[in-house]
Amino acid sequence: MNSIEKATAFLKKTSVRGIVTGLSRIEELLHKMDDPQEKVRVIHVSGTNGKGSFGAMLTSILKSAGYRTGSFSSPAITGITDSFRINCEEISEKKLADIILGIADIWETMDDKPTEFEVLTAAAYEMFVREKCDIAVVECGLGGDLDSTNIITAPLLSVVTNIQRDHCGILGDTPEEIASHKAGIIKPGRPVYYGGTEALSVIEAAAKKNSSKLYLPNKDDFRLISDNELTGTRFSYKGIETRLSLLGTYQFANTVNVLSCVGILNELGLDIPYKAVQEGLADVKWHGRFELMCKKPVIICDGAHNPDGITTAAESIQKYFSGRRVALLIGVMADKEYRLYPEILCPLIDRVFAVTPDNPRSLDSSFLAGVFSEYGVAAEAFPELDKGVRSAYEYSKRTETPLIALGSLYMYRQFTQALSKLL
Repeated sequence: MNSIEKATAFLKKTSVRGIVTGLSRIEELLHKMDDPQEKVRVIHVSGTNGKGSFGAMLTSILKSAGYRTGSFSSPAITGITDSFRINCEEISEKKLADIILGIADIWETMDDKPTEFEVLTAAAYEMFVREKCDIAVVECGLGGDLDSTNIITAPLLSVVTNIQRDHCGILGDTPEEIASHKAGIIKPGRPVYYGGTEALSVIEAAAKKNSSKLYLPNKDDFRLISDNELTGTRFSYKGIETRLSLLGTYQFANTVNVLSCVGILNELGLDIPYKAVQEGLADVKWHGRFELMCKKPVIICDGAHNPDGITTAAESIQKYFSGRRVALLIGVMADKEYRLYPEILCPLIDRVFAVTPDNPRSLDSSFLAGVFSEYGVAAEAFPELDKGVRSAYEYSKRTETPLIALGSLYMYRQFTQALSKLL
């Protein structure tokens, strides 16, 4: 067994605990590791949607500006190293395995064993130190206040991208309840940026309580030029035209958040010229966010997995394929509000290919197909995702119908592997 196999076996061992709230375990673990989280400047990112795209854009910009930038995001969708990046590139399996196996030795000495995500978080902070990062962009896994990433005492900047309904069983049923958890990343005396509008009073109260300067987006500086071209998104910032390589109508809002934070970081003493912004946005890559996988037939994968994400994905479908119906390949987790999806999507689709992602939380494809059939749309069920992808691809190619894969980032890897065998 090589080192990465040993590390993977260890992580499987830690995963049996599932999600356990509280910061005591990660605090103890990191302290035994000499508190690496306090040795790097961290931009801490929370919010319901847009965290991954935000982090990818900002990391690419910081790299272009000459900063050695680390990033940690979740979930990992292409492999174990996908969550761990230095200057936008995945860390090697060997380097990550060395870090995780070192943590395993400490883990064994602890009475209250850390969870899998706590181990991964600790590995990220250790990676930033070993790789001598100037800055790290760290994405919350769930919520904010009790998320294991929320162990830093003085982030360079705290960011809450937006507030929408998701993980309601854990975070609450209202925007205000959810915002109270997200606002938990705000630290005393450290600046915070909020890019949303929902539950603003909650964010304002948390900032005031912590004597933290609160920044909001100045949308007057931005003008959308085009968000319906499969070559990217074009906009102007203070009159300067700029191209973002990422697709999706929601990416313009993410860009507003990113560039607003670039302005804050420059106020805080960083040197990020606009040339670096343009280069970083033109070069940025991010998996599973209205990602163009194939041009003929057109195949797009988007990891939308909650009602707000599905709604914005539907808006993108309307923009890019105005007047045309699309085929939908979809697989979801059983704990999501999937019954809301057909009402949002059915006006845009002519056929549904429901699949069961390879995850213990997955909803059965037959049940999902039935949910869509109730809305009068032809829907087929495929317990095996590979067969669903093949059938959807053949239908798309035969009818020249765009194919959109939605539902969960957890099926991205299996989807791309199945698709690669057909292209």
